[in-house]
Amino acid sequence: MDLIILRHGEAGNSMAAPTQDMGRALTAAGRKEIAEVVEALDRLDVDVTRIVTSPLRRAKETAAIAAKVLKKEDVLEVWEELKPESRTRELYTRLSKLRVDSTVLIVGHEPYLSGMIGELVAGSDQSRIVLKKAGIAKVEVTSLTPKPEGVLRWLLTPRLLKKIG
Repeated sequence: MDLIILRHGEAGNSMAAPTQDMGRALTAAGRKEIAEVVEALDRLDVDVTRIVTSPLRRAKETAAIAAKVLKKEDVLEVWEELKPESRTRELYTRLSKLRVDSTVLIVGHEPYLSGMIGELVAGSDQSRIVLKKAGIAKVEVTSLTPKPEGVLRWLLTPRLLKKIG
């Protein structure tokens, strides 16, 4: 299984109250950057079979833009397992039920996503991997259970992706 991991785009300033922070939207610049980044992803001929997103507004908006650009609106799903406070173990359990030849675009938040990448490729969520806003990584997963393992195939910044696009 291939995981294409996309951090949400630029959103308004974070808010102290978690319930308010959940509703933060992408900025106009964030929406534009996500569209450019996903257009570059499309040019790389990455054919996603499913798009899954955190239920938080900024992630859902990012995923909706990605689905539209990739013409994959019919495979977009909201997964509670991608909330910032969720555990990756729950995500791995759900992913393990998908076909092994799937390519899943995951949209979420930091530090959850970089911790997940570190866990998959280095065995520790404490690995120092930086996934910038609108950044994308590709991990080829070799195992989800009992121990999550994978190979980092690429980690791309928005700046580099815009050059591709």
